[in-house]
Amino acid sequence: MSGNGSATSAPTVQAAHPSYPPAAGRSVAAPTGRQYAEIGALTTEFGAQLPSVTMAYQTWGELNERADNAVLVLHALTGDAHVVGPAGPGQPTAGWWQGLIGPDAPLDPRRHFVVAANVLGGCRGSTGPSSAAPDGKPWGSRFPRLTPRDQVRAEAALLDVLGVRSVAAVIGGSMGGMRALEWGVMHSDRVRHVVALATCAMFSGDQIAWATPQTAAIRLDPNFHGGDYYHRKDGPPLVGMAIARQIAHATYRSAAEFNIRFGRDEQLGEQVADGGRFAVQSYLDHHGAKLGRRFDPNSYLVLTESMNLHDIGRGRGGVPAALDRITAPLTVASVDSDRLFPLWQGELLATAPTAAPLAIIESDYGHDGFLLETDQVGALIRTALDG
Repeated sequence: MSGNGSATSAPTVQAAHPSYPPAAGRSVAAPTGRQYAEIGALTTEFGAQLPSVTMAYQTWGELNERADNAVLVLHALTGDAHVVGPAGPGQPTAGWWQGLIGPDAPLDPRRHFVVAANVLGGCRGSTGPSSAAPDGKPWGSRFPRLTPRDQVRAEAALLDVLGVRSVAAVIGGSMGGMRALEWGVMHSDRVRHVVALATCAMFSGDQIAWATPQTAAIRLDPNFHGGDYYHRKDGPPLVGMAIARQIAHATYRSAAEFNIRFGRDEQLGEQVADGGRFAVQSYLDHHGAKLGRRFDPNSYLVLTESMNLHDIGRGRGGVPAALDRITAPLTVASVDSDRLFPLWQGELLATAPTAAPLAIIESDYGHDGFLLETDQVGALIRTALDG
């Protein structure tokens, strides 16, 4: 199918909008600061049609008269537009990148107009499988397959609606880093710096292998019903998604952290000899159950499979040719203990003509180091923006 998907912008911004239901189909109030923009129709890279797309977003700071001080922050797989701030009504978790935005922080609202959007295909306000299709029913199994390029087109249309002419920097890690790279390739005339953290030029066979049992766990849950489980009495496929999250979370952290933090300790109050759990099992159970309280399994599938499709070289003559298209300065960082996005993937990205030498984030946390090592990441962002 054609790779020339497009979005048609319809400049409509709303301060309030019914929040799309979380995994269990419950209605929730919109958290403070979340806004919604209708960006019009979008044709995906593979030729599917989304006749009307809503993007949920949050902003910090103000757009200057030249409309060129925006910084776009792109979230990872299960993130959303709530980058910083406390948990509250409709927002079950605190911001996912605390310390990044604020006075004297790496992204200072007195200087930058910071924009963060919930990704297309998500479930925290942007159009996704749980959204209403033209017939008024949830898209469910009918929602089209997406690629990171589709998601970037939606983000670019959002910035058009907000009046942003050029972007001082696009910053993202993991899945967000994939989109940051696509921003550099697709909108080289609009982006002045790209910061790509703990990410890759294309999803590898190893990464697709890790993703495969995650998507299978959701689809094999008896409550999945082919993806059309909304409003059914038996509820969404949360057992399958919990297993998927457990698999994923094991790749997000390092072997060293698991061994040092948990080792072979038994869970407090439980005895393995009597059928109890090891402490690390309890930890993974917790994270699996926690995700089901705020995330839609269909969105987990759509976004995971969009990462499987990530390849900046597809249709562009390969990865080196695609990297040559990035004209903005490129900051690439890898986490030294990351077993999901290993160092060689960052080294490949750092061969881009505009890339600085690969930065190494030192961390015992594994892939999640790009979120947790805020001092190191903040220093990288400051250098990129000041440079």
